[in-house]
Amino acid sequence: MIITQKALPRRTFLRGVGATLALPFLDAMVPAASSAARAAAAPARRLGFIYIPNGVIQEQWVPAQTGSGFQFSRILSPLEPFRDQVLVLSGLAHRQADSFGDGNGDHPRATAAWLSGVHAWERRGRQGPTDIKLGITADQIAAREFGKQTPLPSLELALEQPTAIACDTGDCFYSNTISWRNETTPLDMEAHPRVVFERLFGEGGTAAERQAVMRRTGSILDSVTAEVARLGGTLGSSDRNKLDEYLDAVRDVEQRVQRSESRGDEAFVELPERPVDIPETFEDHAKLMFDLQVLAFQADVTRVFTLMMAREASPRPYPQIGVPDQHHTVSHHRNDPEYIAKKAKIDTYHVQVLSYLLGKLRETPDGDGNLLDHSMIVYGGGIGNGNLHEHTNLPCLVAGGGGGRLHGGRHRAYAADTPYTNLLLTVLDKAGVPADKLGDSTGLLNTAPLNL
Repeated sequence: MIITQKALPRRTFLRGVGATLALPFLDAMVPAASSAARAAAAPARRLGFIYIPNGVIQEQWVPAQTGSGFQFSRILSPLEPFRDQVLVLSGLAHRQADSFGDGNGDHPRATAAWLSGVHAWERRGRQGPTDIKLGITADQIAAREFGKQTPLPSLELALEQPTAIACDTGDCFYSNTISWRNETTPLDMEAHPRVVFERLFGEGGTAAERQAVMRRTGSILDSVTAEVARLGGTLGSSDRNKLDEYLDAVRDVEQRVQRSESRGDEAFVELPERPVDIPETFEDHAKLMFDLQVLAFQADVTRVFTLMMAREASPRPYPQIGVPDQHHTVSHHRNDPEYIAKKAKIDTYHVQVLSYLLGKLRETPDGDGNLLDHSMIVYGGGIGNGNLHEHTNLPCLVAGGGGGRLHGGRHRAYAADTPYTNLLLTVLDKAGVPADKLGDSTGLLNTAPLNL
């Protein structure tokens, strides 16, 4: 039998003026003679890590029941529509975030330890600069593996600028990122949607260059119109529909980025090298950044992301949900019922925003399922009880199907002080990423009743 059909390369890009647009996975990318052509294509697994600061109200976070019959707690109730793909985990700890005689600094140490399991090391020289040391984080272990197949090894995102907070130590270094390439190389978390968008799809390293590209092309999609038309003529109806849906999503995100930046166009000020226009509300900002990440997964630009909902000791108020007080302030509630209620509102609101991401992932087709089926999203933080700065019984859940290797719909209560890094090793293992050790890990969560 002679096979004449040729597969479209998986790493196919549409190229325009100042733009490079990756494509989502299409049927035409499956080789005609391969077993994948006769069965559902094996999708890539993807990982996300989302950090929340300042602990949670434990009594309203941890479900009262364990196992598959649990009821979602008040704070976690927005996740009810995703029950079958949500694992709630309690009892995990990050003892490497404890003081060890270092004094204050529970907030920065919590951030530093969350994906590394390493005690944040900081020594100030008498005349020289401060020395810092940590360790590689779980996301970057995955990025080393998955980055071999993607244009970007990982994305590091934030919803709060580094200058927006103060820390409880003289140096806020460890509070500004949860991602470290190695023990001395932290990665910057990007909060500006335009910078993220152009990192994924466009060019231009400075404000002037980016504005020049926008004026010249009008939009990234406009600049690749000819390429889209050429490619569309070679695809089947199913692939054309997938391509149209993907391009519509790109167009929607691009327009929202442009609308956010239009305020800057109207201002008679000199733009800095990095644009300062970010959606005005926290929720709009979060949704835009999540939509960018969904596009990055859909086009297989990257398979790993980290995102900080906010930094430790965040002073952000949430008047839109009836909490005009600063987040950090209400986390130290001193058992005041009014402050406890306000902190619980913030915790619930963050989970509600997470549910938006899970919904977008579930709505996005991928292979024989959707992006949520083929992803694992770890959500939590490095402080359990924010009032006491405790690093035990950390808030933690894992959402997604992990490509068929993760089974949700359960609350697992772990033995006290089980290292959080054991969970991270287990998630990496289920993603097919080899890792024997991470920080203070003692092994996989693979012995009953602690298995995932």
